Amino acid sequence: MPGMKLRSLLLWLGGAALVALAYRSYGWPGVALVSGGLVFWLLLHFNRVLQALRRAAQRPIGHVDSAVMLNARLKPGVTLLHVLALTRSLGTLQSAKDEQPEIFCWTDAGGARVRCEFRNGKLVRHALERPGPELATAQATPAPALVAPVANPAATADTAL
Repeated sequence: MPGMKLRSLLLWLGGAALVALAYRSYGWPGVALVSGGLVFWLLLHFNRVLQALRRAAQRPIGHVDSAVMLNARLKPGVTLLHVLALTRSLGTLQSAKDEQPEIFCWTDAGGARVRCEFRNGKLVRHALERPGPELATAQATPAPALVAPVANPAATADTAL
């Protein structure tokens, strides 16, 4: 948590330094230009956050199209917002609410799931969990044939000519 506070403090100090430098160099028109640029940057970031949350609200919680592809695209250090943008879905919370680390899971239609651990909003580790062998054998059993098998294929080939 101290790293997040330090970065936030540095961002605010950097913005204030830019405004002061603009005032010293160009006066009030410089302050207006830099302030407008900072507000524009904040609005772009806010719009990105809202767009990711709006997309995530449209899909079922904890669902992802392919858990294997999600696992391949994840890297430690990415933010929760980035993972929400990748999955376009809110994850199912597995840990206690408002406690660190936060653990979220996303599951695909085949039963594979990705378990992600976040600390202070950043991905610490992730793991792909595939369904057990009993689920895999149940999915692998072929469906019953709809057409009865032919007893003698050579005989039917002769009659067809």
